[in-house]
Order: sequence, then C-alpha cells, then structure tokens
Amino acid sequence: MEDQFRTEIGELGEFGLIEHLTKNNETMQASTILSVGDDGAVIDQFGRQSVISTDMLVEGVHFDLMYTPLKHLGYKAVAVNLSDICAMFATPTHITVSIGISNRFSVEAIEEFYEGVYAACAKYNVDLIGGDTSTSHKGFIISVTAIGEVAPGKFVTRGGAQVNDLICVSGDLGGAYLGLQLLEREKKIYLEHNGVQPDLQGQDYLVGRILKPEPRLDIVDWLQEKNIMPTSMIDISDGLSSELLHICKSSDVGCLLYEAKVPISEETKVMGMQFNVPTITCALSGGEDYELLFTIRQEDYEQVARNGNISVIGYITEKEHGAIMETPSGNKHKLVAQGWNAFG
Repeated sequence: MEDQFRTEIGELGEFGLIEHLTKNNETMQASTILSVGDDGAVIDQFGRQSVISTDMLVEGVHFDLMYTPLKHLGYKAVAVNLSDICAMFATPTHITVSIGISNRFSVEAIEEFYEGVYAACAKYNVDLIGGDTSTSHKGFIISVTAIGEVAPGKFVTRGGAQVNDLICVSGDLGGAYLGLQLLEREKKIYLEHNGVQPDLQGQDYLVGRILKPEPRLDIVDWLQEKNIMPTSMIDISDGLSSELLHICKSSDVGCLLYEAKVPISEETKVMGMQFNVPTITCALSGGEDYELLFTIRQEDYEQVARNGNISVIGYITEKEHGAIMETPSGNKHKLVAQGWNAFG
C-alpha cells in the first residue's frame, strides 16, 4: 500500500526534504528569535542559564523497527533527551534533530517519524529549531540535542548528595524492560510461525513504557513549586542500580537502598511472573524507565511523602559503608551496576 504513495527522498534532495519536513514548524517559546532555515538558530534565555544535552539512537542498537512505529520513535527520540534536561532540574525549551537515513525510507516514512517529533514538542512546549540530514548505510540514525533553561545557580548535578539525604524516585520501575521482553517474544513468534500476529492485548502499559516514555517534567515542576531543591538528580536510563552508583561516585558517598521500597507496578509484577524474572532485577538493571532518581534533605520529607508519584527508597551514607541494598528479610548485599553498557 505504501508504494502507491511513496515519494523517493532523492526527488526532494537534502534541502528540499528539510524544507518539506519543517514547513509547518511553529515556535512556542518567546525565547526563540530565529528557528529553522538559516546557518544557526538564535535563542534568548532572558538572563537564565542554559542546559544542553545530546543523545543518539541507532537502529539495531537502541530500537527495532519491526515493532517500533516511526511515530513512536520520533516521540521517544525527543522524550529521552528532554528527560536529561529534567534531570538537571531545568525546563526544556528547544531541540535540534539530525537523522541519517537510507533510500529504503520514503518521504512519507520520515514524515511519520516527524509527526512523533512534533507531538512531543507540542506536549512539552518545546521548539524544534534546527538539525541535519545525511545518508546512512547502516540503518536509521537519530541524534537529538535538547536545550533547557534554569534560574542562575539552580541546576542540580549528580554530585551534591550529602550523608543522611533521602533517596527518592518518581513513578515505577522495571516496566520498560518487561515491555521490551514482551515485544521481543512476539517478534520471535512472528518470525518462527509464518507471520502469526502478535498478541499484545491488555499490555498497553508495559508496551507504552518502552515505546513511548514520558520525561518527568511534572516532577520537576512540582518540586520547584514547593521550593524543594534536590541535592542530586539523574534520570533512569540504564537501571536504578547504575544510576544510584553514579550519584554515589559523583557525590563521594555511599547509600542504603531498601528493596521493599522500590516502586514496581502491578502490570510489571504480573509480567515478571510470566517471564520468571524477579521484578526487582528488572528495576535495578532493566533501564529505559526514564524516571527521576534524586536525593533530598530530610526536612523536605513530609512534603515529598504527600506526592503519590514519588517514593522514598533509602538514604545516603558515608562512603566507607559502600552502596548497599537491604532485602525485606534484612539481608544486605552490595549494589552492583548491571544496567545498559553501550559498548558492552
């Protein structure tokens, strides 16, 4: 069906493609002085500080187009970058998107990808202000740079956690990993049984966790409204254990994590039983949840405890105590980073 409406990218050329994809691009930020169409964009942050982050997604490494709709991929490419801005306690404002594509993609296919990009921009009030396109001989390659703003001196790093600070996490963990396992299982069935259609009924939550993550700008906004300044913060892209160890290393501290306090959804627990995988392992090492992991001072506990989207899961200790997880039975184990390793 697509072939009947297929426009070859070569018909438009690089600049024609960029013009075609951005012709309806609308800016929403007052700080956007000059957007797409020149050698560079111009933004005015009105005395606030800028936070900039770049991330890359590579076909076959970070996503599989057999079960990832292009619109979802465009949305996710933006969302995971905005999550990095949120992890700096900043508000995302602008993005650039660069793509490497082969001639197996039509203009219509890339349009579908950009529908997802624009949907994420609209939801999070972010302007697309530039990017680049290139030929790729190794699949679809996506690079997004996100820019955010924060009041001077109010950004949060991984390195500010203090002894006795409380460890907090937003949302729930492990769902994205099991959503990925579910999609991989259905892909295998499809390939081995002559095109049997996947059975994903009732799995919207877990599939959504991997295909359409949401940056937790709502948590940043809430903390700022309550004048709660985290002492350290990071987003969970590689698993809870890896991210907590990043905070410990950067802050030169140890930690005690309570396994029973780690938030895991009912959907994740049910699917964990189906796959015979401990859900705490999914939370610790699965990654791609894109929740926020942060530390707060003890005096902020009462306010944070009233937010149903935040869980207190442990506290910061002296460095010599190490990074430890305590099980429900009281046993203590060294926390080990077993999350995603890009070059592993």
